[in-house]
Amino acid sequence: MPGGNDWLAQTSEETLEPEIPICDPHHHFWVTRPEPLHYQRYLLPELSEDVDCGHNVKSTVFIEVHCEYRSDGPDEMKPVGEVEYIQTIADSAASGPTKAAAGIIGHADLKLGEGVRPVLEAMQAASPNRFRGVRHSVGYDESPELANRDVKGALGTDGYRAGAKVLSSLGLVLENSLYFHQLSELADFAKAVPELPIVLNHIGGLLRVGPYANRDDEVIPEWRKGVEEVAKCPNIIMKLGGVGQLRYGYYWHDRETAIGSEELAQELSPLMEHCIQQFGPSRCMFESNFPVDKISYSYNVIYNAFKRLSQGYSKSERADMFHDTAARVYNISD
Repeated sequence: MPGGNDWLAQTSEETLEPEIPICDPHHHFWVTRPEPLHYQRYLLPELSEDVDCGHNVKSTVFIEVHCEYRSDGPDEMKPVGEVEYIQTIADSAASGPTKAAAGIIGHADLKLGEGVRPVLEAMQAASPNRFRGVRHSVGYDESPELANRDVKGALGTDGYRAGAKVLSSLGLVLENSLYFHQLSELADFAKAVPELPIVLNHIGGLLRVGPYANRDDEVIPEWRKGVEEVAKCPNIIMKLGGVGQLRYGYYWHDRETAIGSEELAQELSPLMEHCIQQFGPSRCMFESNFPVDKISYSYNVIYNAFKRLSQGYSKSERADMFHDTAARVYNISD
């Protein structure tokens, strides 16, 4: 099976527009991880090797991935260990060319309602200069072929909404990952907490596998409609990326030779263009989602693809999507 650094290295290309500043708003670190991701360890040396490919990556944002949780104490406090651990990585990267984990997004169970406050305060104490909020994913589908991240209808529960208001009161951001058929639920939720910045991951959770495989004629229009609905909520920001994941069903990871940026830009453009047109560049940000998306393409290739597909936008609009929106949302100065 293809995959791994050697496979990616077979597709070598020059870095396009290396002067453009980038804040990568979505990547992970982990100590160990199982197959089929190929990348069992992904820490600062591995990230540094990926970003050191010619693109001008000024800073990054770490997104929770259940890394190095506390092994004892109350269950709701165990995710604080991840923030503590990532803070040490960020400290070691602070003097480097790329400020890795300049923003840190942890995890907390918002269904705790007011009970989530001490968890968030502990995370703020663990990372007073970088902690920016939490991701509480709510992806749910009736199919046993898809992973459920929470109970059905989590966004509509009193607990989740109460926890979201605590998050907002502390000046923090909510990061959310869900499936495309839940976008109307997210719109309803966003209207209930209009003061809370909500970052929608991975172009809104398109699915093209399992029960949604070979149904683009139905799935893509439903996804497009969902994107249009959430874009009407001014407190929602869209992340452009994540399409290299297996559930997006493009199967680039199965190729004998990894995809190049020209072809990738052509395939991504209809999806990205719809999001950009609906949200506007000032509410969009290109993300790597590494190393999860690394199963499909290299860091150099995905950012080259983003640069290709965004060439029709103005300099300031591109600055927003590559750097400024993320720097503003996550309060990063690089």
